[in-house]
Amino acid sequence: MMTQREFSAEFEKWTAYLMGFAYKLTRDKHLAEDLYQDTAVAVFKNHDKFTSGTNMKAWVGVIMRNSFINGYHRKKRRGLVFDDSKESYLLNDTKNKVTNEGEGNIAMTEMLNLVNELQDGLRIPFVMTYEGYKYDEIAQHMNLPIGTVKSRIFQARKILKTKLSLLYRNTNPQELVA
Repeated sequence: MMTQREFSAEFEKWTAYLMGFAYKLTRDKHLAEDLYQDTAVAVFKNHDKFTSGTNMKAWVGVIMRNSFINGYHRKKRRGLVFDDSKESYLLNDTKNKVTNEGEGNIAMTEMLNLVNELQDGLRIPFVMTYEGYKYDEIAQHMNLPIGTVKSRIFQARKILKTKLSLLYRNTNPQELVA
């Protein structure tokens, strides 16, 4: 176990690396400094979890990356967008936010229509998977081997990808449904 002084000295060796990494992640000097400070706080808060003799550069890099990702998700959930213009209050105003779910509703209706067009042998296992049933439960319900259930779900997805591709004139159906 390192002493606090040894740990601090080891951490200081990676300051330049961390600042560069922070700038690479944020593309902004001030945000990079904030990310570095957040990382330093997290590193010293969790210094007891660091194993002496292991790769501190990798350890602090992972902490910084996770701090960046968590901050990004936090901002995304709040609907905040960084903008330093005079009108930034318009971008960050979540009180007067209006959503339009029309496109999503239309796409969902079209998708449900395509699913309903599938043969029962393909539609039923596909829908049951969507509803959260496990393969073995579907196999038991339909009195089929698990391999057949997996195959039918795969076939249903493949047919739906093709139909969606034609519907939206997309040349790559892989992008439509994962």
